[in-house]
Amino acid sequence: MADSARAARLAKRVQVLMAQSLRTVIKDERIDNVTVTDARVTNDLQHATVYYTVFGDDEMKKGIAETLEKRGGALRKELGRNLTIRLTPTLAFVADEIPEGASHLEELLAKAREKDAEVAALREGKDFAGDQDPYKKDEEEEEEEA
Repeated sequence: MADSARAARLAKRVQVLMAQSLRTVIKDERIDNVTVTDARVTNDLQHATVYYTVFGDDEMKKGIAETLEKRGGALRKELGRNLTIRLTPTLAFVADEIPEGASHLEELLAKAREKDAEVAALREGKDFAGDQDPYKKDEEEEEEEA
């Protein structure tokens, strides 16, 4: 059984090879919109999961997913030629949803900044209803502060 450090090194190599192989093995102009974002290899080096993103609409994403599944054997063959390990890992392709999640979080943060600006604008020029420090203190502490 391999150690996790070796699996991590192999995952980086798989990521680079898949990015290169997509353009050489798959003869489709849509593949130019695909970016390999990550690869994970199990510790026994038998299975690799390749994460990718697609720049385009939902129809293009669906078409790319079908193409990757259809041409997975050819991509695995190309991977086996370039790796120096005894067994070539099986490939699974997963669409990476992180960019969509990140854009959603950016939208939420922008809304929060707008609300903070509105509250700051409302607060400007206003005074406290009572003292600035509404908590009661002992008379001795007040004398010490003065």
